[in-house]
Amino acid sequence: MSIQPPTIADVHAALPVLRRHLSPVPLVRSWRLEQELGLSPGRRVWLKDYGWTPVGSFKLMGALNWMAANAERIGDRPVAAHSSGNFASGISFAGSRYGKRVIVVMPDTAPKVKFDRTRSFGAEVRTYNIATDHETGERDRLTRQIAEEEQAIQASPYDDPYVIAGNGVGGLEIVDELRRQERTLSHFLCPVSGGGLMAGLALAIADGCPDAAIIGVEPSEADDFNRSLAAGKRVRLDRPKSICDGLLSYDVGEYNWPILKQHVTTACAVPDEETCQAMRWLYEAHGLRTEPSGAIAVAAALKGKMSLEGDGDVVLVISGRNVDEEAFRGWIGEA
Repeated sequence: MSIQPPTIADVHAALPVLRRHLSPVPLVRSWRLEQELGLSPGRRVWLKDYGWTPVGSFKLMGALNWMAANAERIGDRPVAAHSSGNFASGISFAGSRYGKRVIVVMPDTAPKVKFDRTRSFGAEVRTYNIATDHETGERDRLTRQIAEEEQAIQASPYDDPYVIAGNGVGGLEIVDELRRQERTLSHFLCPVSGGGLMAGLALAIADGCPDAAIIGVEPSEADDFNRSLAAGKRVRLDRPKSICDGLLSYDVGEYNWPILKQHVTTACAVPDEETCQAMRWLYEAHGLRTEPSGAIAVAAALKGKMSLEGDGDVVLVISGRNVDEEAFRGWIGEA
């Protein structure tokens, strides 16, 4: 069966679905970043901060659209999914809105806040050993086992047209807000892992702001997308490593890859040390406690990983803020 990626029409179709449950995610101007990056007068920097969602990350957007599209097919059966933690809480939230039982498979090392938030919406959590998963395939095996033994419907955290389209609604919000303020966009920076967020947002940004450079950001030791761009095909990493627990997929999803290849102009890799510095900067400059995955796009901008020359504004995605206090303090050097 040939892969049929979602289109901008699918993103627009997801908008009313999400509006039944969510308000738009804020697009907040950062004067401090404008000064830090030395942008010319008249240009602005904006933060698309998904920490304001009910689950503290972007993941519920795709999860809600997936749940709405599949609710009739699911019926009385449970939903099964694997997740590093943020999609777990997203699909759990979606399940609570649609009256569906959700079972999620999470790594045993996931932050406590992600376990707690997922369970708070009623999902059942089962864990696997992430340290050996590259050898055992335990994560996928457990998810398949739940689907087989409990007749569950599987939901992908990123490699699904409805998930991608739901995530893309955030891009429509960005375009609409910039137009409302009569602004133009020159650069858009977003974390990329499996590609569910990046692909959805890229569809909307490329459609609404066709002159903008769309840039993917990932950890330097989990840079499968960067390698995929260089190779012209999907490249799998057997053992991605980073403190960015939300950016450790083994490869880009099949539905995501055609979209990313078409619309993402470049990718850059950020060492964990620089991500920690960005987390500290965001905390000191704006009082934001971000998870590492959420701060990585800001890290790329602060460290000059790409040229931001141009006349338009810059938008940086903060994908999530779910981080345990002790770990956060350690990463920003206050332990």
